[in-house]
Amino acid sequence: MRNHPGVSVIIPTFNRAGVIGETIDSVLAQTYRDTEIIVVDDGSTDDTAEKLSKYGNRIRIVYQENAGASAARNRGIEVSTAKIIAFQDSDDLWKPTKLERQVSLLARLDTSVPCCLCNAIMQNLYGDGRELLSFDISGISSRYPEGLWLNVTEVLASRSVLFNQTVAVRREALERVGGFDPELRNAEDYDLSLRLSLVGPWGFIAEPLTIWRAGASNSLSKMAVQDQIRLKQNEIKIFERMLARVKDSGQERLVRLLNKRLEEFRRRLALARLAQAKSGGAQFRVNVLYAVENYRTRIADKLSKLPKMDTKPIAGVRSASPAEQLV
Repeated sequence: MRNHPGVSVIIPTFNRAGVIGETIDSVLAQTYRDTEIIVVDDGSTDDTAEKLSKYGNRIRIVYQENAGASAARNRGIEVSTAKIIAFQDSDDLWKPTKLERQVSLLARLDTSVPCCLCNAIMQNLYGDGRELLSFDISGISSRYPEGLWLNVTEVLASRSVLFNQTVAVRREALERVGGFDPELRNAEDYDLSLRLSLVGPWGFIAEPLTIWRAGASNSLSKMAVQDQIRLKQNEIKIFERMLARVKDSGQERLVRLLNKRLEEFRRRLALARLAQAKSGGAQFRVNVLYAVENYRTRIADKLSKLPKMDTKPIAGVRSASPAEQLV
């Protein structure tokens, strides 16, 4: 392994011995070979250590007491050496050209561009066996297969986009915004993506190069959905901090979008707390209020016309044909 690889791949893991091997294999199968793979075992109590030992010097293993995925990723960043850092969750997969495509695009973009995001296939997201694209779920699209995404903050102020597994980030930008917030046990990727959006425009790749697997193990995202109170508390904290960062920037549209999203999170937190009531009557009331809130959000989004992805091509990238354009 070289002392200064092109990309450091950081994989935090906790008790995923049954799937971690598939994830590592998909990283080892990348067509871009100039990498170091750092697996941060966040205090696993299963046979994860045994599974990892089989890879020998092809991976670097860092052990720590359980501190959460954010702390594990930060530990991986700390010991990594490359100028580009990519994250992968320990139950998901990459297509072979994922890193090669992202490194190539970042090389053609100015260093003021902090990162490159690709599309992803999301398997069984709603438990019905369907495969959906992360860009479609987030309502973003471009007529270009690759390019520069100009209005990242405005879009992320109105909805989240699958981030950790799909991004390649310049180390300088990551260090500038401070990495992951270890106090956040969920929504930490939303927090980091918002902070990185303030650095500059992003590179994007419309092709799905990541496979997100809902049923592979007890994923953090599934646990976050089950703990709606903590999730909404974290989202409120994230958006309050974002508002504090941009309130004097003169970006009135962005401030309005952040405020609108923040108020939605506060209403949903109130509903999540109400849902803890045990009586059947309370649960019926919660179901009605959730239906009203969902309807209200859909109507408000339609009337306010959520910001679309503003993109432009870069040198050497052709426009997509109609058949290739995202829906």
